[in-house]
Amino acid sequence: MTETPGAVTPLLEVRDVSKSFPGVKALSNMHLALHPGEVLALVGENGAGKSTLMKVLSGIYPVDSGEFFLNGEPLLATGPKHAQELGIAIIHQEFNLIPDLTVAQNIFVGREPHRAGIFNSERALNTRAGELIDRLGLPLNPRTTVSELTVAKQQMVEIAKALSFEARVLIMDEPTAALNEAEVGALHDLIRRFIQPTTGVVYISHRMDEIKQITDRVTVIRDGKYIDTLDTASTSMTEVINLMVGRELTTDAAPENVRSDRDVLLTVDGLETRDLLRNVSFDLREGEILGFAGLMGAGRTEVARAIVGADKRSAGTITLRGKPVTIRNPADAAKLRIGYLSEDRKRYGLLLERSVGENMVLSAVTELFSTWGLMRSKSIQAKASEYVDTMKVKTPSTGQTAKFLSGGNQQKVVIAKWLIKDCDILIFDEPTRGIDVGAKEEIYGLLNELAQAGKSIIMISSELPEVLRMSHRVVVMSEGRITGIVDAGEATSETIMHYATLRPDENTQDAAELGLTTQSAAGPASGATDEKADNS
Repeated sequence: MTETPGAVTPLLEVRDVSKSFPGVKALSNMHLALHPGEVLALVGENGAGKSTLMKVLSGIYPVDSGEFFLNGEPLLATGPKHAQELGIAIIHQEFNLIPDLTVAQNIFVGREPHRAGIFNSERALNTRAGELIDRLGLPLNPRTTVSELTVAKQQMVEIAKALSFEARVLIMDEPTAALNEAEVGALHDLIRRFIQPTTGVVYISHRMDEIKQITDRVTVIRDGKYIDTLDTASTSMTEVINLMVGRELTTDAAPENVRSDRDVLLTVDGLETRDLLRNVSFDLREGEILGFAGLMGAGRTEVARAIVGADKRSAGTITLRGKPVTIRNPADAAKLRIGYLSEDRKRYGLLLERSVGENMVLSAVTELFSTWGLMRSKSIQAKASEYVDTMKVKTPSTGQTAKFLSGGNQQKVVIAKWLIKDCDILIFDEPTRGIDVGAKEEIYGLLNELAQAGKSIIMISSELPEVLRMSHRVVVMSEGRITGIVDAGEATSETIMHYATLRPDENTQDAAELGLTTQSAAGPASGATDEKADNS
């Protein structure tokens, strides 16, 4: 069905908006209408134009043609600050934070309270931020420097900053991509409290279950064009997905249990860091997808970073094919053919100002594309073009600057970088964060193909259905230690959440009661009863 004007004037309306970039028609005659008192989902595959629409709406990009209206009046924001003054607050998918400032300073940057003396002003700022954080129920300290926060907590700062304005329209671009289930529920409660007869929310998300829970209507766009608007209550998410991708979406079956006779490729024994990890031990077999699950702060990312040398280990050994190895930094890991795909792809995975092709060959450029120090540009171009096709990267050319790609296509470029390196072990940290359902299926299929080809994969994910679907075994962490390792055939949501919420010293008894294994071929899954672990 197409959207027709109703008796109520839309709170926010987009009419016939078009926007082009060199080689790309990002938006073409786009339409959108947000009604007062509703949450409107805006969905589409990566590259469909969702983020571009939000950026022209807020004045970040000039529009080529078309009109915007707020409460029936013409709207033309000259920039983000002007949009905020008009009552439009936007949480962008890309963080807009100043790393060296505190949480409080970031929330109220440019709006600091004026009091006599620096100390009094800072105290007033922290008090004001603390009140907001408490009201929103966020686990943040106003005095913490943003650079010290995880991706999830940085997202919370963005949410707090947006909700600190007296906004009538709140636009949220993938606000829960880095949040766990409890945090998502808290955010949805905030949205419900925000909604009044004079306010509205545009909610951009790839999580279909969230859309069903929190939104009133769904607007679908595809390839920069308006497709349809549907009532959420009377629409199946399958129908929405099919409209997004323009085809029926098929899903691969979950992988079978990896055979126990497969060779152990990687063994981690007694891994520790000064701040969090304690006696982490597990093994990884050839052709296995080993999932890591746990609540935020459990230590999953820290394990990956410690393995590749991004974080310093205080104890523990790493064995590759039965031989101990020394990994001081990610470059050492790469030489051993261990690739790490960070959850923060923009900060650690890409050179945003360089081309797609340059990024794709980055990890292997001296090994495969250099002769006597000279780059073989034709070989680089050919290999990059091959992987653009293989990975179905939506880009006008391999020369396109990486920062202009959508989030999902940037992720594909990062994956291609390590595939070109031909790594034996790939560590994926939140591989589908901020990626649409169509691209997710492509990445799931790719992971299964890699495993079937004998590659070994560690997959860290906050999405429990993803962990259960993709993993041969699941390692569950809590408070920096492993509390359970569960085979795919025994893994359920209840089992995983049970282990994820255990205190580490409880796992031995509970595992026995459940009749589930907490042992790996490398030894104890957690070592939670170890004297050193208990006293640490």
